[in-house]
Amino acid sequence: MADLRDQLKHLFPDHQESEDAHDDQQQGQKFSPSDQSTPLICRYEKRKGKATTIIEGFEGDAEDLKSLAKTIKQQFSVGGGIKEHCIILQGDFRDQIMDFLKQKGYKTKRVGG
Repeated sequence: MADLRDQLKHLFPDHQESEDAHDDQQQGQKFSPSDQSTPLICRYEKRKGKATTIIEGFEGDAEDLKSLAKTIKQQFSVGGGIKEHCIILQGDFRDQIMDFLKQKGYKTKRVGG
């Protein structure tokens, strides 16, 4: 990465690098379950005749949400994705996912049937 900075300094010698950019990169704080103020809502829906589990209410950024979705999908060997800041999983896994999230330190709430 230093090589790229050196090249940029060579191309743009008058540019002054801001310290804020370094602070944001160096902090690198990850979202933790204790940062979540409201419980994650786990609900069941049928979409196109198929069962889906929807987890919503996550308060972290998109990268943390993506990481959580990936962990859940790998743990339960299910397909799914992220849409409109919600994790959508194939199948009805509410109980297992709620237990898993509680072990991770998240508060959860079951909604619907």
